[in-house]
Amino acid sequence: MKSPALTLALAAIAVPVISAPVSAGPDARFLRALDKLDPKTRLEQICDLEAMRRMSQSKSAGARVDRAKSDVIMPPQHLGNMLVAKGGAFRAGGKWYQMSFTCKATPDHKTVLDFSYKTGAAIPPAKWASYGLWK
Repeated sequence: MKSPALTLALAAIAVPVISAPVSAGPDARFLRALDKLDPKTRLEQICDLEAMRRMSQSKSAGARVDRAKSDVIMPPQHLGNMLVAKGGAFRAGGKWYQMSFTCKATPDHKTVLDFSYKTGAAIPPAKWASYGLWK
């Protein structure tokens, strides 16, 4: 699990992206911010952003996805330029849901090359705090 300071820093980095249109790719500020992260965290961030983009475009979540985290229920696996997240979550319509995905990125971890995902059940609000989720 990430430290509260790192989580806060990552949330600050993601703000410009969240306000961008879902169909748009990462904005320049986000890409510059990625350079400041270690490679593993950079891969997680670009893949979480891709999860938000893909689910919002496909309407599979039923509402606009405004957050995605690859490490909620269990840490993701880092396999070189690939991230396998079996215990992630996303927020849509004010509710959190389970998700899993596989994300392959370029060696610099700034561009997603391949992405597949599955959405899961709603996470009960009573479990949000234990998973580090919020309203």
